[in-house]
Amino acid sequence: MMTDDWLDISEELEPGTEIEGGEADGLLYEHFRIEVDKGQEAVRIDKFLAEHQPHSSRNRIQKAADAGFIHVNGTPVKSNYKIRPGDVVTLMLDRPHYDTTIEPEDIPLDVVYEDNDLMVINKPAGFVVHPGCGNFSGTLVNAVAWHLKDLESYDPNDPEVGLVHRIDKDTSGLLVIAKTPDAKTALGKQFFNKTTHRSYNALVWGNFVENEGRIEGNIGRDPKDRLRMEVFPSDSEIGKSAVTHYRVMERYGYVTLVECILETGRTHQIRAHMKHIGHPLFGDERYGGTEIRRGERTASYKTYIQNCFKLCPRQALHARTLGFVHPTTGKQMDFTSDLPQDMAALIDKWRNYAKIKNQD
Repeated sequence: MMTDDWLDISEELEPGTEIEGGEADGLLYEHFRIEVDKGQEAVRIDKFLAEHQPHSSRNRIQKAADAGFIHVNGTPVKSNYKIRPGDVVTLMLDRPHYDTTIEPEDIPLDVVYEDNDLMVINKPAGFVVHPGCGNFSGTLVNAVAWHLKDLESYDPNDPEVGLVHRIDKDTSGLLVIAKTPDAKTALGKQFFNKTTHRSYNALVWGNFVENEGRIEGNIGRDPKDRLRMEVFPSDSEIGKSAVTHYRVMERYGYVTLVECILETGRTHQIRAHMKHIGHPLFGDERYGGTEIRRGERTASYKTYIQNCFKLCPRQALHARTLGFVHPTTGKQMDFTSDLPQDMAALIDKWRNYAKIKNQD
């Protein structure tokens, strides 16, 4: 159905939280087609589609057009394109059409906390959060559906329950799941009003002059690579406003361990912001973190770095703390997740390297 496709687009283009995305194969697949009537007057295509798709807002349609998903006669158009009689309008996505029904799958979960209203889960790196391109099963959402399969009131295909926020596939750490519509509404408001507390530990390239700082800049899709986010000026109309606060925890010379606190929660926010200020996350291939950004030119140093990448073959980012007010009891709930083994081993390796360098 057209409705489901537009909802998928809105999730991918509406970066309200850290959103999971699959790898694209560079191809576009037709999901919807409509031929404009001969008697149709010339109107903007976003208005035309909004009238023909009552379940999709004009804003969502505009974002789809900006991302190159809306085509007319085989060519991408912007939302201000005025349709003409006989135009063939198609919705083209970077994934084949597939059944969006979420089926329960018996996949182990690390449940940190659970009650009648919610669950807090510690997600390992490499675990996709939600079905998407290339990952139609085996996700955290499928695992939650299995975990709650005996709870009659929980429907994994009901958008009024389930994920409240997301983190990237190769980011580890804490997530909260709402079991009831009331819980999701209450928790969603806290995320929207920025009253939740979320902190991340990140190992980034380079040394900081200052001990703490604030990064502000709109985040939107990179026009050259839609799988990557780009930072734009805060006063621009591109992207959405984003603010990240950071604090230096440990310095290892060529890399630094920092704590990042999110004021907003945009797609790839920490990854994009850190790259923007010249400190991409260590091991973050998409944002330049797998290049040797700092250090020596010796063969032994290059070997050392490659060994580090093997030890933690992902971006070194962990959602360490999560805090919110319980939607029913009103009690403040705070959770902490220890660093996973791969990232802890990587940090120990750099800590030892720094000690040896300081002794030289």
